[in-house]
Amino acid sequence: MSEPVKAASRSELPLGGKKLLDVDGRAIALFRVDEESFYAIDDVCTHDGGPLAEGDLEGVQIECPRHGARFDVRTGKVLRFPAIEPVAVHEVELRGDDVYIHIRD
Repeated sequence: MSEPVKAASRSELPLGGKKLLDVDGRAIALFRVDEESFYAIDDVCTHDGGPLAEGDLEGVQIECPRHGARFDVRTGKVLRFPAIEPVAVHEVELRGDDVYIHIRD
């Protein structure tokens, strides 16, 4: 796992908010599910490469805007076809008002 990267401040993301990040050329989607719950996943649908951060976030589920595949942002697990492979997840660390991501290789 890499050194943590500052991704945002808590105040940047409202509840249910999303932020797209570029970390060393890798597209990462950051989500705020509730007051203390932030999650980060690769911003690439495993079905066809769609941009997950552009999809609808409902609770802990993100829907790919292209074909409707759904993923759990906490685990990366596929929740609805047509995707069958999970999406990569990254550890999120809160430090005061700052949100950091540990990118998993």
